Amino acid sequence: MSAPDATYFRKGFGLKQDVEATLSADYSGHVVDLLRARDYELTASDVTVRLAREFGFCYGVERAVEYAYQTRHKFPDRRVFLVGEIIHNPHVNLRLREMGIEILMPGPAGFDYAGVLADDVVILPAFGVTMADFQTLRERGCVVVDTTCGSVLNVWKRVEAYARDGLTSLIHGKYYHEETRATASQVERFPGGTYVVVRNMDEARDVTEYIEGRGDRAAFLAKYRKAASAHFDPDVHLRRIGVANQTTMLARESLAIGDVVGKAMAAANGEEYRRANFRTFDTICSATQDRQDAVNAMLQNPPDVMLVIGGYNSSNTLSLAALCAERVRTYHLEDALCIDPARGSISARDPVSGERVETMDWLGSGPVTVGLTAGASTPNNKIGDAITRVFATRGIELADIR
Repeated sequence: MSAPDATYFRKGFGLKQDVEATLSADYSGHVVDLLRARDYELTASDVTVRLAREFGFCYGVERAVEYAYQTRHKFPDRRVFLVGEIIHNPHVNLRLREMGIEILMPGPAGFDYAGVLADDVVILPAFGVTMADFQTLRERGCVVVDTTCGSVLNVWKRVEAYARDGLTSLIHGKYYHEETRATASQVERFPGGTYVVVRNMDEARDVTEYIEGRGDRAAFLAKYRKAASAHFDPDVHLRRIGVANQTTMLARESLAIGDVVGKAMAAANGEEYRRANFRTFDTICSATQDRQDAVNAMLQNPPDVMLVIGGYNSSNTLSLAALCAERVRTYHLEDALCIDPARGSISARDPVSGERVETMDWLGSGPVTVGLTAGASTPNNKIGDAITRVFATRGIELADIR
């Protein structure tokens, strides 16, 4: 996506210094700074909180939010729209609304740009947008501020290469997610470009079974109707495959999916055929990988309970929660308000069932170690609020341990 004119901006407006103070006031957190100074561990009375060494805002998120602030500063008297959420964090999106940025939300037929005029400004989120959305906005003549993450752009380059070379893009992701929809649309820039999206290893097994001649055509087409190109034909389009992924998925699962699909192609057609007709690359973003690696390091000496802070619709946060839940009792919290110190309760999303549950006396009694991490769209102040409430549940004031 490039448009070399005065209405398309991808590198901000050079107003970083003008918005730095506001950004810091909105999102920085002294509690997190305190943990960093204490080697990521804080103990008071019989409660210890350990913070994973990689957590919270990544570079792509920081960039997207900063550009949104720059945009509002640059155009104080113009209407500013945002195509969906800038990132998947409710507090950040609420703050943008408070700044007068109108967030367009998709309907059954996608985004409606009928109300966007040539004098308006439209921000594209960190996830990117589909080619159709981008083209519609360019045709309207409005100013477009593109905050698409560089890691997402790298995936786009990968699937574009697949499509150009006649391979079907097998995307490990969620077919309904903004990023995956945008990635899939890049495939269809090329005549005959084809994709199919698999959510997990179970769905990848559907693909491998079909490659090996054990699949049911009608059942496959019915199951992946929403997750594949309109013209997708498994008998044709599973012959040549390139694997990519939504950048926020569980890295080890993406790698495993690439491995089993490659082996299935070799089993069905021979190793020489696989080498000529199959490609796979790890397109998980480095920030996602770093956060997952930090959690794995923490779990080498697991805490008694793990808190994962981030939006319930944040894919990278969901991946972190699933990773933690394999080893330790884990609660996925949207924000600190999910912890009620007065009642001694926690209201959270269960990482396994996906259901929202409330648990009383979740810290128990006696010495306890609480591990904590946060998704790449969670600001430091919200992480700090959660830590404060953990201590408050045991009647400990943060001021007492400074």
